[in-house]
Amino acid sequence: MVVDLAQIIPPLVRAKVDFILIGGMAAILHGSARVTFDVDLVYSRTHENIERLAAALAPHGPYLRDAPPNLPFSWDAKTISDGLNFTLTTNLGDLDLFGEVAGRETYQDLLTHSVEIDAFGVRFRCVDLPTLIRIKEAAARPKDREAVAELRVLLEESEKKQI
Repeated sequence: MVVDLAQIIPPLVRAKVDFILIGGMAAILHGSARVTFDVDLVYSRTHENIERLAAALAPHGPYLRDAPPNLPFSWDAKTISDGLNFTLTTNLGDLDLFGEVAGRETYQDLLTHSVEIDAFGVRFRCVDLPTLIRIKEAAARPKDREAVAELRVLLEESEKKQI
């Protein structure tokens, strides 16, 4: 299933969930031509935000991606609080939620390294390009190493435009 960012982001914004878009979708917003099939978000781990996150996603049937269909799984604030990172499938598309990313960076750490985006009728935060590169380098997965080369070119181009 191809994920539609326009379906996932607005419900979270309307529910006042504190999150920052990272990963492949952030790369696309920065000009990447790569294809991705999920949305990656870093979320604030405050109790209030976890409550809002649980409530915002509950109507969309979140379930652990690639888990057996009958595995007992309850999507609620306790589950989120007891966990950290979740790879979910929802009726809106696949969603990866991170309490922290490679390098142990959290929502609070990344907040000053994000920019506000106006899209889909809402405003939300997206990690800046240098930080996205750093996160992908820290993850050190083959697909991230491939993406970093393109992201570095995009960063160079954006820096030239600012001169």
